[in-house]
Amino acid sequence: MTVVVGWGLAVALVLLVVLAMAASHVGRLGLARTQGIAAVRAIVQLAAISLVITAAVQTIWGGLAINLVMFAVAVFTTTGRVDARRAWPWTALAMLAGIVPVMLVIFLTGAAPLNGLTLVALGGIITGNMMNAHTLAGRRCFAELRDNIPVYEAALSLGFERRLAVSTMLQPVLGEALLPNIDQTRTVGLVTLPGAFIGVLLGGGSPIQAGASQLLVLFGIMAGQVITVVAARQFMQRGKLLPDDLRESLHA
Repeated sequence: MTVVVGWGLAVALVLLVVLAMAASHVGRLGLARTQGIAAVRAIVQLAAISLVITAAVQTIWGGLAINLVMFAVAVFTTTGRVDARRAWPWTALAMLAGIVPVMLVIFLTGAAPLNGLTLVALGGIITGNMMNAHTLAGRRCFAELRDNIPVYEAALSLGFERRLAVSTMLQPVLGEALLPNIDQTRTVGLVTLPGAFIGVLLGGGSPIQAGASQLLVLFGIMAGQVITVVAARQFMQRGKLLPDDLRESLHA
């Protein structure tokens, strides 16, 4: 697939955004304004980042700097989604727990060359997916905790430690944050051809190289997300990674 940059592309982008906003309006989802703002931000951000990345990927230090910016934005975004802004250091630690081992495995094994370009490309994919896992885990787990405050209090009255009481409530729902990536990994090539595969093909790589790149990305995401979610659970159990209302309700 190749995209022709011109008036046709501009018209297509506008029509797609209008279509999304119209469907939201007809369905009374209340997301039309949010979708419009998101589209405008995407255009501005991608235009700006394209210029920055062109210069940054020339060196490893430039690639690392871009990764730090992406990581900071990811932490800010996911803490807002789960209403836990004040717990951002613990969110950052949970995400780093997933990102760092994956990146070390990829580069220390020589599976990908260590340079500014691969740092930005792989770092962006891995960081974005750790953000998604944290958001899904946080929203699902915090909702579960809010719905089961009486169960938590009952567990404490029976002599359970806080960590064990919280863990008991989170265990049944924690894995739900990992299902999207697991499903994508199971169905890759059958249902979807994800970005890394298409990107390598468009860059002139062979189908074999494209498939290998996609496997590396998918397996990296799968490993990193499990670590991030498990780390987040540990911080939740200790009362560190919680929204303000739950921190008070759980006496954290």
